[in-house]
Amino acid sequence: MSLAWLVYVALGAVAGVLAGLLGIGGGLVLVAALVFLLPSQGVPTEIAVHAALATALGSIVLTGLSSARAHHRRGSVMWPTVGWLLPGLLLGGWLGAWLATRIDGGFLRGFIAIYCALAGLQLALDWPRSRPERADIPRGPGYAAAGGLIGAVSALVGIGGGSMTVPLLVWRGVRPVLAVGTSSACGVAIAIASAAGYASHGPEAGVMPSPSWGYVFVPAAIGIAAASVLTAPLGTRLAHRLPPLTLRRLFAAFLWIVAASLWFAG
Repeated sequence: MSLAWLVYVALGAVAGVLAGLLGIGGGLVLVAALVFLLPSQGVPTEIAVHAALATALGSIVLTGLSSARAHHRRGSVMWPTVGWLLPGLLLGGWLGAWLATRIDGGFLRGFIAIYCALAGLQLALDWPRSRPERADIPRGPGYAAAGGLIGAVSALVGIGGGSMTVPLLVWRGVRPVLAVGTSSACGVAIAIASAAGYASHGPEAGVMPSPSWGYVFVPAAIGIAAASVLTAPLGTRLAHRLPPLTLRRLFAAFLWIVAASLWFAG
């Protein structure tokens, strides 16, 4: 178990930096790693994907809080936009988790692999391009509807929604650094609703190793969160200082490797 804790901490450190730096990707890394790691901790193979999704989302709650706090202190969270997105994010996250618990693990693994490949393509192409910057803050009922879709898909692939929220806001003319900051706050809501959904619709008692909360394997969630909380502000500082294009493309290549490993391992 001591080696597993070290792995959890390492995963959390990477996820925290990615959450602050790019606003995307940390959850995908966590899910892919946990799918392979959790069976060695006593999680049945047939529900390893569900447990990986739930555990990753449980850890993202604290990661997102740390990242959002750091972005808020730099003035890069558009809270009115978060408010419009919030109802959809919460409802979509809960429903997405409920749906995932009723889907076969093999199908979920393939879905996540395809999502990783598409997210990598999005990063590599640096798409969508920003529109002319807008002076007003995006708001309106359309964002609540978009939040529902973002929340549901995020719950199905175990992420905080940044790979959808950031492109949406950039496409609407928001500066990338503001899009990342706003996405980090949205990710907290998605993670809370999704993790609660996975916990509430968990397997029968005794199926998951102890201590678990539904599908959430608590030791992994805590170990990942403890490290990611410390490293998320580092990613935030880098996001305000570094041109992200090269990093985005390198991470795109990494996501394609993750996608291939999930697809062919299944």
